[in-house]
Order: sequence, then C-alpha cells, then structure tokens
Amino acid sequence: MSESNAPAVPAPSTPAGVVVAESATARGRRARIALRGLQVLLALVFGIASAVPKLIAHPSAAESFDKLGWGSAGMYTIGVLELAGAVALLIPVLQSVAAMALGALMVGAFVVQITVMDGQYAATPIILLVPLALIAWARRRHNADLLRLLRLRA
Repeated sequence: MSESNAPAVPAPSTPAGVVVAESATARGRRARIALRGLQVLLALVFGIASAVPKLIAHPSAAESFDKLGWGSAGMYTIGVLELAGAVALLIPVLQSVAAMALGALMVGAFVVQITVMDGQYAATPIILLVPLALIAWARRRHNADLLRLLRLRA
C-alpha cells in the first residue's frame, strides 16, 4: 500500500496538563530535543559570551561596570552569577530555577540599560528573556524534584 493510499491515522493528543516537551509522542521528543538545544545554546551565551569577559576583566566589561559605579566587585559578582546560571541550565533538577534566576538578571540588565546606559543594547536582555521564560515554564516540573531533594537534606 502506498503512502498516498494509507489510511489517515489521527495524531495522538496530549492529555491535559502534560507539557508537550515532556510527552512521549514523536512531537514531544522533537520539542524536548529542541528545548535542550536551546538550553545548551543559552548556557554557551551566558557562560562564554557574557560571563567570561566579566570574569577576565575584559576592558569593555570593566568600562561598563565602572560607568555604573559598581566597579570590579559588581562585575565579578554578575559574572559568577551568569556562569552559575549557565551551568545550572544544563543540570535537569536546576534548569527551571536557573532560567528564572537568569531571567531576573536580564530584567535587571534591561532596567540598567534603560536608566543608566544609553539604551542602545536594551533589546538584548529582552530577547534573552523570552527563551528563558519558555525554559522556566516547560521545565517547571523539575521544581518539585528540587524541593523534594531539599526537604530530604533538611
């Protein structure tokens, strides 16, 4: 039987309350892979493109933090937070919390860009905030796992 004559098989529907990225369907597997790829890409962006220049005190980063009046302490602090968030994006139990924390950093970066800097790069934190919000929402079930682990330790 040729593909054109094959009977149409309805696509399995996703039960209510199941996140597509966590479903067992082929579509869900593709979504899960795409989401994981996005997490890796964001981890690279935050870890290499954003945190490393701050941690090595690249002149462009140092200049920006001096303009803010935060100096090297602020620069290193933000760099460490970005690097920690980048690593945590790759750890399943931490990925949702990491996306939320990095999202909070991006809200702060947007406010700083608008209020202190010239606003030329204000779109960058907003652009990064969108995929971070998607990851935080899609991986939100891992928050319960994290809470369970924390309660076991207490």
